[in-house]
Amino acid sequence: MGDSARSKPLAGVRVLDLTRLLPGPLATQHLADYGADVIKVEDTGAGDYARTMGPGNAAGSYFHQLVNRNKRSLRLDLKQAEGRTLMLRLVEHADVLVEGFRPGAMARLGLGYETLAALNPRLVYCSISGYGQQGPYAERAGHDINYIGYAGLLDQIGCRGGAPALPNLQIGDLLGGTMAAAMGILVALVDARSTGRGRHVDVAMTDAVLAHAIFPLAEVLARGTVRDRGDDLLTGGVPCYGVYETADGRHMAVGALEEKFWHLLCDTLGRPDLKPAHLARDAAGERARAELAAVFRTHSQAHWTALFGTVDCCVTPVLRLEEALSDEQVRRAVVEANGLRQFAPPVAMSEFSLGQPGPAPAQGAHSAEILAELGLDSGEIETLRARGVI
Repeated sequence: MGDSARSKPLAGVRVLDLTRLLPGPLATQHLADYGADVIKVEDTGAGDYARTMGPGNAAGSYFHQLVNRNKRSLRLDLKQAEGRTLMLRLVEHADVLVEGFRPGAMARLGLGYETLAALNPRLVYCSISGYGQQGPYAERAGHDINYIGYAGLLDQIGCRGGAPALPNLQIGDLLGGTMAAAMGILVALVDARSTGRGRHVDVAMTDAVLAHAIFPLAEVLARGTVRDRGDDLLTGGVPCYGVYETADGRHMAVGALEEKFWHLLCDTLGRPDLKPAHLARDAAGERARAELAAVFRTHSQAHWTALFGTVDCCVTPVLRLEEALSDEQVRRAVVEANGLRQFAPPVAMSEFSLGQPGPAPAQGAHSAEILAELGLDSGEIETLRARGVI
């Protein structure tokens, strides 16, 4: 991503971000990175409590800083009438509003979609929740583990014969919440730009995860049920696709699905006898997997990485994150910003550069600036501050 004088693709888009923690804040950070003016609206109490979750530095938790760069922060008490009035004034000039409260919470504040759409018909109003705005579970609390559990995904993660495993990538929050919200917002924003009418984007994290369970659904269509954990094509059911331990307790990822890659793998290991077991699921497959495991345990991960680094058959090391950050390919997706190593925007595009991003804002750091843009003078702003509205 080279430097460019061209405006960022979302320049001129204003987003009001009322979300906390992970799914919404990362979605709006993506929008901010691509040029949107994101105003993080926080309450006058603790605000986004991700600020104090986990290790960090003087600027707050690393977690909070990694999902809130390039934003401005406004403290606003929406339980006070004056706070709600200011929110309505902000909505008049906004393109997008994102909230992650339980269904009905915004409406009870007088800030539901119908109310705000009447005020600003082109507003894209995105609600992120675990189970959606309607349905028997809509009001239930939940976390990532609950959403991927209901979506049938958690059942599929883990080794054969073991319990479901928890990945340290929050699939429900990030695929279901962050990326689905960003996609839905952009789809509705394109429509609003052409028609003048926004939409209510209802992101149910459980549904969004379910919508990507392609291979499990294919099994259900074919067999009436999913395969047992660890027995599907891409979860360890065949010898050509899986994770194998090395002599030093590390692992190699073998993705030789295509026959030509599997044959090259077998030749490289000096085991051409394993070629017939490419996609075998029966006893022959079990034997081939055991034989392959025994071979990989004879040398270290570094040995196998060097060997397969010159053999194009989809065999690669399983890296720890700190190793990935320094990898010659992966490190291009990492940036140094605000004194921290951070991830670059997930999609590179021509004539676009992240540039030097602004840091995650302190709570209410831009309150006066944002209210001045609404036409309030310094006296009015100080009065609101004294009343605890901002």
